[in-house]
Amino acid sequence: MQPLMLIVPDVQDVYTPLQTDVIVQLAECRRHLEKLLTNIPTMFQSNRVAESAFAAATKAAFLAMKNTGGKLLVFQSVLPSVGFGALAPRETEGKTNVSTVKKDANKLLQPTDKTLKTMAIEFAEYQVCVDIFITTQTYVDIASISVVPRTTGGQVYYYYPFSAISDSAKLYNDLRWNITRPQGFEAVMRVRHSYKAFTYEYFLPQGLQVQEYSGSFCNRIPTDVDLPAIDCDKTIMVTFKHNDNFEEDSECSFQCALLYTTVYGERRIRVTTLSLPCTTVLSNLFRTADLDTQFAYFLKQAANEIPTTPLVQVREQITNLCINILHCYRKFCVAASNSGQLILPEALKLLPLYILALVKSMGFRADGRLDERSYWLSRIASLPIPLAVPLVYPTMMPIHDLLLKEDESIIPPNIPLSSEYVSEEGIYLLENGEDALIYVGKAVDPDTLQQLFGVPSVDELPSQFVLQQYDNELSKKVNVLVNEIRRQRCSYLRLALCKKEDPSG
Repeated sequence: MQPLMLIVPDVQDVYTPLQTDVIVQLAECRRHLEKLLTNIPTMFQSNRVAESAFAAATKAAFLAMKNTGGKLLVFQSVLPSVGFGALAPRETEGKTNVSTVKKDANKLLQPTDKTLKTMAIEFAEYQVCVDIFITTQTYVDIASISVVPRTTGGQVYYYYPFSAISDSAKLYNDLRWNITRPQGFEAVMRVRHSYKAFTYEYFLPQGLQVQEYSGSFCNRIPTDVDLPAIDCDKTIMVTFKHNDNFEEDSECSFQCALLYTTVYGERRIRVTTLSLPCTTVLSNLFRTADLDTQFAYFLKQAANEIPTTPLVQVREQITNLCINILHCYRKFCVAASNSGQLILPEALKLLPLYILALVKSMGFRADGRLDERSYWLSRIASLPIPLAVPLVYPTMMPIHDLLLKEDESIIPPNIPLSSEYVSEEGIYLLENGEDALIYVGKAVDPDTLQQLFGVPSVDELPSQFVLQQYDNELSKKVNVLVNEIRRQRCSYLRLALCKKEDPSG
């Protein structure tokens, strides 16, 4: 029995040819579904159509599942150019009309129009989450496409330039983790807060309040966050503001309530409560500051501003925020120190370094590819705090001398991102939670090259790299290291080789 294929020719006013039986039970139809997945590559191997009706196809799938809700996985490889929601190649327009780009450069990082946003809001209303896997060699306008997953609690996966040789394992593992990771559906989140002074506890709607939410969700009601899907890799940032003085020895309490449905159909509520002491001593605030959270806030604020504000202005805002924080510490906490001495709070001593890395990162590069910058902005929207710093300030570690390390930890200590710590006799792994780069010095010992890459010289290293495990201890240790980083990052990491002569080196 062959699966039945129904063709919908109308890509402007989309409909489903069947009102029922489009969504089937896996347990009842598993054999047929497996056969369909096996046949799909051969069914369309002679297809020469290079156009895509992204919005129409996504809307049709939504109509088939709107009664139940759930998760929709979309695979895209070209610019959507057919049907409603069709997009134009704005990257080409940007290259040919330089004067327009300089004047309105940030507009190319915004959606073309509201068509996809309106569609995404409807998806969220019926609890349908969309994840998009983009395997492409060309421009696909992620600035417009990413509106759909960002509004429905989904995620964009971007593979550029896609290679079936080097990227197939990452695509497989990203897809596998997307389906199997801890997650919930039909979620609603609300954050409450209160202020407690001595024996009295009361709410201060004017004194302490939620200023804004930031992340991938639909916000139909100001007080609630609607999430068609929520998973363990997503973070929602909540910014508070207060316009009243808090007493010493008092407490501020915050409560986050998340109502969701598990993958097994159970309706649950998770409540998280945090109570923090208030202080009027500024040095206490600096001493207990959380660097990673502070930087994640700067990162997400910058990502929110870049599509609507000139880059020069965003750089200045972020830099001034850092300067003001350090100036306040110098002025109010260590005023008696030498004016010519650099004084930094211990908890935030790396903040200037991270801010410098931020203003040089992909989102701030006016010469960067539009899709890469748009993906960067989309990724940051729901980026977990532990991944915020590595994304702009990657970790680097030597891997050529792993056999000499006596440390029992799998991951060796990081080294600073400076050429002073990189030797031409060494091999180094650089990773940012998304990608990993293996830098090979031009004078690496041939025996080490043979053990790790199966070649005797740097010149014979392959252009498309796939990490292999050879029958030696060094190769096994490197594979264990890479797999441990992937496990901690919840990302398979896209591996690439880099030599000094390469443009990327």
